[in-house]
Amino acid sequence: MKIIHTKEGIQQAVFKHRCLNETIGLVPTMGALHKGHFSLVEKSKYNSAITVVSIFVNPIQFNNKSDLERYPRTLEKDLALLGKLKVDYVFIPEEKEIYPEKTLLKFDFSGLETTLEGAFRPGHFNGVGIIVSKLLHIIHPSHVYFGQKDLQQVAIINRLIKDLSFNIEVIVVPTAREDDGLAMSSRNIFLNQEERMAANILYKNLSFAKDELLNGVNWFEVKDKINEKFLEETLIRLEYFELVKSDSMEKVSTIDQNSPCSICTAAYVGNVRLIDNMTIYI
Repeated sequence: MKIIHTKEGIQQAVFKHRCLNETIGLVPTMGALHKGHFSLVEKSKYNSAITVVSIFVNPIQFNNKSDLERYPRTLEKDLALLGKLKVDYVFIPEEKEIYPEKTLLKFDFSGLETTLEGAFRPGHFNGVGIIVSKLLHIIHPSHVYFGQKDLQQVAIINRLIKDLSFNIEVIVVPTAREDDGLAMSSRNIFLNQEERMAANILYKNLSFAKDELLNGVNWFEVKDKINEKFLEETLIRLEYFELVKSDSMEKVSTIDQNSPCSICTAAYVGNVRLIDNMTIYI
């Protein structure tokens, strides 16, 4: 495993592999790695000849400065784990390497960025779009790997790649979960024992809502039941619980056999904000 800190260094490293027509997989991360990230790495190693993992806490996708400062940074541990996974390259740039000057460009993803996460985190997806575009231009992978847990981000990236004609395939890997169903997240380490026990209500309510919909219950009835369930949890503050089209994030009230729908949710467990989703196929 080779660790590289500069754009020039990673470009030179992957260039020789492209000359050999080897496929290059990119796994973009912000570090604080967990089993969900490892599933992305394993998928890349299986599907791509060369795997590059980037570790960069992207400041411009945080709309809350304290959230940026609090984001976990566990670089030494991350590198040890990536070494065990036999990753080919780890790209760890400094902020000035990625942003030598203030970025003036603004992405407009239209309705994709004004709903759900976009409504509660203004500017977040602009920051995501910029950093992903930069990484794709720097590394030129043939495949890029994302987790389904960040479903709206996946929709944003798919739109970005399509509209800007990147010759890259997006591979979406199913959400990695703890034994009780809680989606793995770098933020889970901030949960105390009581909060951790309460946090799996997100998965339980997603599963309940999915079963209700598949049994023909009206979505608004389902949502009323879910709101009541969340109100019973003193440690939980629900931000949203919505049924959407999986590709466009458009809110809907019925499931459609012609296109997959997903239930998406976000909630604070104590002071920790968690997101999750569950896709429904008929």
